[in-house]
Amino acid sequence: MQTDNLLKQVSFIKEIDKLKYIQRKTKLFNSDRHENDAEHSWHLAMMTIVLAEHSDKPIDVLKVLKMVLIHDIVEIDAGDTFIYDSTKSHTNTEEELIAAKRIFGLLPSEQAEELTSIWEEFEEGNTDEAKFAKSMDRFEPLLQNTSNNGGTWTEFNVPYKKVYDKKKAIKNGSSAVWNYAENLINESVDKGILIKKTN
Repeated sequence: MQTDNLLKQVSFIKEIDKLKYIQRKTKLFNSDRHENDAEHSWHLAMMTIVLAEHSDKPIDVLKVLKMVLIHDIVEIDAGDTFIYDSTKSHTNTEEELIAAKRIFGLLPSEQAEELTSIWEEFEEGNTDEAKFAKSMDRFEPLLQNTSNNGGTWTEFNVPYKKVYDKKKAIKNGSSAVWNYAENLINESVDKGILIKKTN
């Protein structure tokens, strides 16, 4: 039984290597190279460890770490959906659920159920852990774009209101991080790397 579990776990470990090939629209800090999903997940995990004290509510840090490390694994099958894409919803899709069941299903049933449940909890965004995890997920690309003269905002002509509306989810997990993020957004407008329409 243990050997069977080990074989399933190794199969999963090999499968998630594919996450390193999923390119995101955002680029590394002060760089022209696109970030991949594995790098993004690692960075969110580090941010969780470092910024956990700023959560508005007590959180289970290990659970948040699991969330941020697995939240994009479904993109191995479903692909990355750009957060500012107006043609495809960025919310949980049937396609992603099928991907979650297939990929986590490679694991022994108990682990598969746990990770699927944690992934669903993140997607629903209702628990304190999910709110903080989503705060990190929205904060990292903001830091990247401000380091890259607007990054994807400039490249895809994303207006201030759209950025603000997407980023304000940060405050659901951390008012301190949101205050910092909101200042960065407003500074980006002042610098001309984020356009605030006046109509």
